[in-house]
Amino acid sequence: MTLLLVSLFGALGCVMRFTLEYLVRLRHPTVRPWGTVAANVLGSFIAGWAAYRFGATTSPHARALIITGLCGGITTFSSALAVPALLTREHHWKYAATLVVTTPLVCAVAFAVGAALH
Repeated sequence: MTLLLVSLFGALGCVMRFTLEYLVRLRHPTVRPWGTVAANVLGSFIAGWAAYRFGATTSPHARALIITGLCGGITTFSSALAVPALLTREHHWKYAATLVVTTPLVCAVAFAVGAALH
């Protein structure tokens, strides 16, 4: 049952990521991956909040639903690395390097902020 629920929460997270990326691209039509960065930051924030809100006293199944399922569906490590790789093929070296360095840092800050709100 946990596997099914994690899958459903993951699907919900994927829909949330798609919607967020779509809305960001509507407001900022660019090839820049602002939607992907926003999705990763949002997922990191929720994971930070959930990790501390649903600590050791909560069922590991509940943590799996939120952190593994929902946040796993929202965040996208593959896109976070694929976009800089594509940018380097177009000779946008500085922008690609900036994404590779800053995205994990911004996500770590979002995780810490989420954790602080528990």
